[in-house]
Amino acid sequence: MTQKILSFGIPCFNSAEYMDHCISSILEGANYAEDIQIIIVDDGSVRDNTAQKADEWEQKYPGLIKAIHQPNGGHGTAVLAGLQAADGVFYKVVDSDDWLDKDALAALLDKLRQSEADGEHLDLVITNYVYEHTADNTRNYVSYRSILPINKIFGWDEVGHFHMWQNLLMHSLCYRADILRADGGTPLPAHTFYVDNIYAFVPLPRCERLYYLDVDLYRYFIGREDQSVNESVMAGRIDQQVRITRIMMKSYHLYKDIKSVKLRSYMVNYFIIMMAICSVFSKLSDHEDAMDELEKLWNDLREYDYRLYRRCRWGAVGLGTNLPTKLGTKITMGGYRIAGKIVKFN
Repeated sequence: MTQKILSFGIPCFNSAEYMDHCISSILEGANYAEDIQIIIVDDGSVRDNTAQKADEWEQKYPGLIKAIHQPNGGHGTAVLAGLQAADGVFYKVVDSDDWLDKDALAALLDKLRQSEADGEHLDLVITNYVYEHTADNTRNYVSYRSILPINKIFGWDEVGHFHMWQNLLMHSLCYRADILRADGGTPLPAHTFYVDNIYAFVPLPRCERLYYLDVDLYRYFIGREDQSVNESVMAGRIDQQVRITRIMMKSYHLYKDIKSVKLRSYMVNYFIIMMAICSVFSKLSDHEDAMDELEKLWNDLREYDYRLYRRCRWGAVGLGTNLPTKLGTKITMGGYRIAGKIVKFN
């Protein structure tokens, strides 16, 4: 059996309408190479023929595609199911409504193959991603060429400053699979959205040898009304956002556990944004206990890591997203929506 260089995990939940495009983009970009693997995880789909499509893809390409069926457990359990079944040296998650650029994927595979042949043992390969906005047929490119060294192996102490719209998201990450399995694995809870934040946060300190490939690989679809990043959907799922943020908080004492100053700075800033999101959408939510749960989260953070609490709560972002009174809430929401129009993240 050919050693797989890269396994793609594709979580699918009632995805029949768009999963074919996702899968085809990977097969075509990889030129149907024998050393890639696509793992379609049917996460208990019941409203359409996702399960049937997954089996049909496996039957058509038995050496390249594997179909897994599981009771509905949510995005996180589907990601982990794909990881458990992965035979590849590296693992990349591609959501079923997104797709990969063919030329960029070919470049990524070339790099991974050459790297393994040369014994470089990369822990993480980073690529750019693109927001594909269907409403106005525009694209928003997120690249790291001003932040990360290009065409060399580097460590965290060599990275530059990440702006808030340049965080390393699931879309940009291709981990060595063993990194995701190390230290007890990656804690992605069941029946919870926004686990991609954990995926893009918790494994980072395990990565010592990084490589940035400056290609626009991942195409992130923006436009469905039920999409998890839709503003009203995020407000309705504020309890899940809080759950994810608490898991991230408890993963490390950032100022004690993270030795690299630049990695620590990046992770602190990422967590500041997570607390800001919780603050903003707690105000938007119609959950009766949303503000009580937000206060509890702030109290838990203060008790767990007081230094991080001070940075999150009393820095500019924390102050701006927790202004008192109804007027303060309006100002906060106005600022959030202006940022959304500029960065176009939903």
